[in-house]
Amino acid sequence: MGVVVTDDHPSEVKAPDGGWAWAILLSCFIVTGFSYAFPKAVSVYFKELIKEFHVGYSDTAWISSILLAMLYGTGPLCSVLVNRFGCRPVMMVGGLFASLGMIAASFSTNIIQVYFTGGVITGLGLALNFQPSLIMINRYFDKRRPLANGLSAAGSPVFLCALSPLNQILSHNYGWRGGFFILGGLLLNCCVCAALMRPLEPKLKKKAIEETNAESPKTVQKKKSLLNLAVFKDRSFVIYTIAASIMVLGLFVPPVFVVSYAKDIGVKDTDAAFLLTILGFVDMFSRPLCGIIAGMERVRPRVVYFFAFAMMFNGLTDLGGSVSADYTGLVVFCIFFGMSYGMVGALQFEVLMCLVGTEKFPSAIGLVLLVEAMAVLIGPPGVGKLVDSTKQYKIIFYLAGGEVVLSALVLTFGNLFCISKKPAKNEEGGAKQKKQENDDSVEVEQFLKDEKGKNGEILPTPETSV
Repeated sequence: MGVVVTDDHPSEVKAPDGGWAWAILLSCFIVTGFSYAFPKAVSVYFKELIKEFHVGYSDTAWISSILLAMLYGTGPLCSVLVNRFGCRPVMMVGGLFASLGMIAASFSTNIIQVYFTGGVITGLGLALNFQPSLIMINRYFDKRRPLANGLSAAGSPVFLCALSPLNQILSHNYGWRGGFFILGGLLLNCCVCAALMRPLEPKLKKKAIEETNAESPKTVQKKKSLLNLAVFKDRSFVIYTIAASIMVLGLFVPPVFVVSYAKDIGVKDTDAAFLLTILGFVDMFSRPLCGIIAGMERVRPRVVYFFAFAMMFNGLTDLGGSVSADYTGLVVFCIFFGMSYGMVGALQFEVLMCLVGTEKFPSAIGLVLLVEAMAVLIGPPGVGKLVDSTKQYKIIFYLAGGEVVLSALVLTFGNLFCISKKPAKNEEGGAKQKKQENDDSVEVEQFLKDEKGKNGEILPTPETSV
């Protein structure tokens, strides 16, 4: 029994770039904030969990790792569900999962139960919200999409700055169980965001097809595969995936270890913790600013190289951080890292949208996140073991910087030498797509005429282009 979802053919509708699109952007800002900041913010409760369940810090750290693994690793599942049911229903269920997971975690009696409820269930819920929100941004914005992606990505540092002190207050007043329960209630806001995700629909053509489908078992709409693996035939997608996978091996490492590095060289605990505040504050403004620059007329056609520049900037910043021997040096490092990290965060999904297009994006983002999940799981733990064996924090910056620089080189030279002639091919493909759309429109019109002759009724005629 096949079902064609209402928002399964976004290419037939022009992106509004305004109006209700701003409500979509606000929802995406909130969802992105919860998705990326939540795994980091729950670390506030780790000390209480250690005392409660008599486990080590590495045991509690698995909660954040599981959350991130679910956020990235369930990408293909999210793609299948979105292509089958649409964005809004998937996000609504995701919001319920995220909320119920944290509420159930507040009643846990051992750390394994916390892994499953607060890690697996909540992580799955956040994933079911995050990926569809990116798809809706892609569908509602076109000319202003770089800015929209930048503003949406800013939700991560904003929510991190808000959730961290909030969790401190909740932990102090209600303990970890009360804090988890209240966080579960806050995550219900994801359901509110889901309710705002109104699908874009072609008006006359859709109405005509629905009326004729009610009268006849025939259908003129084409059903799409739930997970389009054909994206791997696109060289630009393959190059992007390889580069992004190398990048995430080192991208998240410095923020995880910079506080420990500061303490290792004699910085006070409060000053060391303030480094992340500096990083997050700069990141907060870097993302929307980068979105504005990426939307400029001269920059947008070359946004892939702008993204490669952001990656190179981030990698070189990591390498420069290796020479920081005092607190001042680490402050300078965090300022530049916040700038470059924000640029990467604002551009990574915008570039993917540009490379694969609207129709392939739901499948492409799921597959990319799955590949990146493997790198996310390997990166920080692997570096942590390296630090344990060498007792040298500087090696973190060398390794992370080298990986991110390598990813920038892969993306740059991959595009220069492998996709340099792609525009001509795209023009030819665009002509074929336009011809196919015209053929489909003629097919619909002819079908309506046939139905009119059978039923003796005057049916609405779809426009040849919507």
